[in-house]
Amino acid sequence: MLRSTDRRAPYALLLTCLGLLFWPASAGAEHDQDALIAYTLTPERAKLFLDVGEKVIFIDLRPATEFRKKRLPGARSVPKSDLEKQFGKIPRAGRVIIYCDCPAKEIDAAYAFLEAKGYRNVSVMEEGFAGWVKRKYPVESGLIN
Repeated sequence: MLRSTDRRAPYALLLTCLGLLFWPASAGAEHDQDALIAYTLTPERAKLFLDVGEKVIFIDLRPATEFRKKRLPGARSVPKSDLEKQFGKIPRAGRVIIYCDCPAKEIDAAYAFLEAKGYRNVSVMEEGFAGWVKRKYPVESGLIN
């Protein structure tokens, strides 16, 4: 027979798992003062959001030619070279994850730009497109209608 305290154990485990799922990967990490402290998430966490059916909007910052070859499922193309002109295509609500295959300081600059424009719903996927592909996660290709 379970004691009253034992009945709470499954709930505590569930809350712990949810905390790990939604806690920013950068929380508690030490950062250089000049470095951008961005909300980052791993490719595994991004894939988990898809697997559980959460509506995720991926924004591909790579050049349009790379986007057409292969991209994350449902991704939208906003090349980082056009970000200042096309940032309005990025929704201000919902979970938005930006990615590319560029140096960290370039994606940090894109994140900083969006943050300065008032975006509070954007995360950066660590390792970019290459990290997603390395894990053999699903991709799309071709033109979008």
